[in-house]
Amino acid sequence: MKTPARTMIDRLPRLAIRFFALFAAALLGFIAGPIAAQGTANINASVLAESSSPKPGTTTRIAIRMVPRTGWHGYWVNPGDSGLSVEANWTVPDGVTMGDLRHPAPTLLELAGLASYVHKGAFTLLTDLNLNDDVAPGTAIPLRVNLSWLACSDTLCVPERATLDLLLTAGDGTTNAAAAPAFRAAKAALPVEGRLKLVVWRQSGDWRFDIDGEARLDASSVRLFPAQDGWFAASAPQTVVRREGGWRVTVAASDNAAPTPSDFRGVFADSKRSFALMASGARENPRAEAPAQSAPASTAAVLPDVADKPTPAQGSKRAAPTDTRAFRIALTGAILGGLLLNLMPCVFPILSLKALSLARSGADRHTAKVEGLAYFAGSVATTTALGAILVGARAMGHDIGWSFQLQDPRMILLLMLLSLAIALNLAGLFEVSGPTLSGNWMTKKGGLGAFGTGALAALIATPCSGPFMGVALGAALVLPVPAALAVFAGLGLGMALPFLLIAFVPRLQRWLPKPGAWMATFRRILAIPMLLTAIGLAWVLGRQSGVDGLAMGLLIAALAAMGLWWVGLRQSGGRSALVGLAPVMAALLVAIAVELPRPAAATAPADTGVQMFSEARFAELRAQGVPVFVDFTADWCLVCQVNKRVAIDRADTQAAFAKAGVTMLVADWTRGDPEITRFLASRGRNSIPYYLYAPSKSPVRELPQMLSSEMLIRLANESEGKTDDEHL
Repeated sequence: MKTPARTMIDRLPRLAIRFFALFAAALLGFIAGPIAAQGTANINASVLAESSSPKPGTTTRIAIRMVPRTGWHGYWVNPGDSGLSVEANWTVPDGVTMGDLRHPAPTLLELAGLASYVHKGAFTLLTDLNLNDDVAPGTAIPLRVNLSWLACSDTLCVPERATLDLLLTAGDGTTNAAAAPAFRAAKAALPVEGRLKLVVWRQSGDWRFDIDGEARLDASSVRLFPAQDGWFAASAPQTVVRREGGWRVTVAASDNAAPTPSDFRGVFADSKRSFALMASGARENPRAEAPAQSAPASTAAVLPDVADKPTPAQGSKRAAPTDTRAFRIALTGAILGGLLLNLMPCVFPILSLKALSLARSGADRHTAKVEGLAYFAGSVATTTALGAILVGARAMGHDIGWSFQLQDPRMILLLMLLSLAIALNLAGLFEVSGPTLSGNWMTKKGGLGAFGTGALAALIATPCSGPFMGVALGAALVLPVPAALAVFAGLGLGMALPFLLIAFVPRLQRWLPKPGAWMATFRRILAIPMLLTAIGLAWVLGRQSGVDGLAMGLLIAALAAMGLWWVGLRQSGGRSALVGLAPVMAALLVAIAVELPRPAAATAPADTGVQMFSEARFAELRAQGVPVFVDFTADWCLVCQVNKRVAIDRADTQAAFAKAGVTMLVADWTRGDPEITRFLASRGRNSIPYYLYAPSKSPVRELPQMLSSEMLIRLANESEGKTDDEHL
């Protein structure tokens, strides 16, 4: 017969599930705050009208002005191989209709093997407002447009949005004198229409565009831009030659191009002038039609294959199939990185307890497999969920990276409380279903317990990236969403792999120690690393929120510990433990709701070679020829702190840096920093530790995630000229 205490223990899984749900809700709540606070536009948008009093029955031009920051660009109506054009959704009153956006001519941008059609510098999009003639003069015309676009630099892309309002009044159509220059410039930037004629030929895998008409263009920079996707790749080479009366452009067709597309719209432009081309339909038999030269201006005839077509353009090529090598490397790195996370002090006790719990019920193969799969599911679900939040937030234009949840001190406080609760549980102060060796629930309802333990292990094992993980998680953010989520799932698979192998390989189960009385002692020993984890998190909390924040956190931890002690007392007396959980729940609610203080901004001591990182300072030192070591770190990053003590802060390392004139820049990511996040993203990373070394006259080097003093001293000696330059 079960004792009252055992009955209480069997009921506690529901409480554990509720606790985990509350914990997950807190995580999502913390994410919303930093995300909402971020997002300065990289392209500023504004709207203006040619007339503030449009006349009923006429058309008035509306301009949307887009001004990128230095180094950023927007995209044309057809973005090319990658990108996203400006999209406008209008809200207008009855009697008003809006036309399509008209873009100025684009320029070609080629980066990393991709070609895009972009607008460099400020650009203006024009559209027409059509006002019905039955609108009474004096009627207010409120306009609202919801804009969305992709803003990109050479290293980073950010989706952006803006809502713009414009209030007009139906009137006599008087033009705004102040707006007139802007509209003249915008109109002049649009491609000239009705000047050129076009005939399009198809021969095997190539398109030939014969352009007739007067067009004074620079042959060295002229290019054909298709307004619709599918005709040819933006990266496809174009052969442009002068011919009598015009030009001929030859380019390889896209693999998915139709044999005879219904129409063609595009722009033929050089760096200064541009001309619009468009077609109203395709001609099936050009020999039965009138000659192309007699076609109306600004139309195109699309000609199918014929016997006397010119030879294909030289140098044309097809787009290569998508390369999956980056995905394979990222997935492998994530699995190996997740496997190594099991050695972290806060995860190893949980993994050990699950393995011993499995050994305790190892005779039941079915139970072993159920627990193994459930642990795997919990681990993968947690890492995939964190990855989905990260990918989704970045898709909305927010600069966050891996371990983003640890940049809020309240999350550190919650993790500290969780680690303390696990440590007290392992020490035997109280009993609760979870990572324990009491095991009744874990063996009877092992699937649910193992799932929760896998999720818990994954959540507390993500403070920083270890070997293999940095490149993997950085690559995940530039992969398609399904591939990116697969990489994050691979991280959870790596974490669950040891327990999964124990569950499915009986031979490994036989290697585990036999159950016995020693397990209770071992359980209490495992409380030590969990308690050390709680102490370490308290230190991080103090670094993030100062002495006041640490004191508040310790008070909340004391309240939670008192409640858990009360739970243990009531359990030992065979009474209900629900009353004892009241202080614990109160501590959790206070931890979630409290606004912890932020300490003063960190500054480096004036008498050292250490300075705080900024992109501007890094570029300035590089321009001066000063060797630079950059340390991307955070107080919650275990590997960062290990590297700091065993390699960076050693006296011999600092002496070598000082002798060689190496300046050390510290990029502190403890509470998040959008500039650091963007810089990491520009280097293809979203996690730490991350180290850069920039010699005075050599390219910047990425260093391994595990450092040694000998490695850093060698780099300093190279900068001083003592050894030949060699890459790590």
